[in-house]
Amino acid sequence: MWKEIRDREAGKIRPKSFSSRIKSYRVSDLQLSNYKDIVSSHRGSINSLQVDLTEGRYLLSGASDASAAVYDIQKATNYEGNGLIAKHRCLFSVDKQHEKGHKYAISSAIWYPVDTGLFITGSYDHHIKVWDTNTTQVVMNFKMPGKVYRTAMSPLATSHMLIAAGTEDVQVRLCDIASGAFAHTLSGHRDGVMTVEWSTSSEWVLITGGCDGAIRFWDIRRAGCFLVLDQSQSQLGRRPPVLDRAAANKASVSKSLSAGQSSLVKPRAPQKKYANGHGMKQSNIGRMPAKGSTRQRLHPGMLSIQDRATAHYGAVTGLKVTEDGMYLLSAGSDSRIKLWDLESGYNTLVNFEMVRLQTSKSIQLAISQDSAHVFVPCMAVVKAFDFWSGKMSHTFRGHYESVNCCWFNSQDQELYTGGCDRQILVWSPCKLISDDMVLVLKLKIWFP
Repeated sequence: MWKEIRDREAGKIRPKSFSSRIKSYRVSDLQLSNYKDIVSSHRGSINSLQVDLTEGRYLLSGASDASAAVYDIQKATNYEGNGLIAKHRCLFSVDKQHEKGHKYAISSAIWYPVDTGLFITGSYDHHIKVWDTNTTQVVMNFKMPGKVYRTAMSPLATSHMLIAAGTEDVQVRLCDIASGAFAHTLSGHRDGVMTVEWSTSSEWVLITGGCDGAIRFWDIRRAGCFLVLDQSQSQLGRRPPVLDRAAANKASVSKSLSAGQSSLVKPRAPQKKYANGHGMKQSNIGRMPAKGSTRQRLHPGMLSIQDRATAHYGAVTGLKVTEDGMYLLSAGSDSRIKLWDLESGYNTLVNFEMVRLQTSKSIQLAISQDSAHVFVPCMAVVKAFDFWSGKMSHTFRGHYESVNCCWFNSQDQELYTGGCDRQILVWSPCKLISDDMVLVLKLKIWFP
């Protein structure tokens, strides 16, 4: 790291590149924190964790004892060990004793994306509740047809306030906070929906994973899903950068023109050849297909086969989209982790090592900000994999029972995990330099 600091002082590294390298070093050095401790207030297994997306300061947790709690991860409640260990106790919690609290386990707890004044909980008692953070009162209640497995809200949405809910029912329901009613339902899965995830590149695209092994993509502006991932369709390797592809296309066009093609005829860009033998490129995520598209011209029997495609040999238990919206990570009860290219809809065939995953409930995956590391709850441990090679780089041991959820805080490069042992553990970079030195490094980044 000191070499990078010297290069930054000499002006050999740009501020953004220097910041990325430092963050990468910190992520690769994660270990069980010896200076930060979250004191869990839950009496049951922790099923959901999320740090707010606006300030990156408040951690929300939901547990199987029907309680939800909020912690301030920036400001400690008190210190122990001669001031070396910061204790973070919950600011408040809501549980069964609350007059409008949940009666059964909370399976999902999420923040309202643009404001910490609201948070949403989903429970096995068939209810999704919207809470006012300041008054800890329920401001909205949605009755669902079955157990709620997962809820999600789009971090990009400016035109809607929809909560996507995956339940044991075959239909995905969209709850509208603005009207207090169901916006509409999405039909297509043949079994319960274990996990839901919004696209990070379009506010209109929703991704769902079901117990039928299917991963479906929905444009909520129209009826029906527009893409079903098929594990039999694959392409090798990482997608080339946009600039490289543009340069390659430009070179091929110039070559064709020099070969004597007429300048009046516009040369066609070379089509990419995929592993399944088709050169046709899928429509971009979130873009409405043109009238008379290939999908509409297919034989009804072929449409039926595509509609029944599966992404896993078992229930899809976890989904996570990269920050740039280009790739999707999925986990299934078949103990497989798969990486999907969202532009083509194909499996990238990244060979993640075989792991043992929970099969009876959904799990919460995490990806580092630079999309270099993947964090997966694997029974009593959390394993970190290299995003592009699939090789396991770290194993985080600290929980005594199965780990259900994890959340990566990109602001502090910290990992939070929750499990059936009722504990919330913090995994942070090794603290070798003082806070004053950290301030000096930040000043060198922003004020060279």
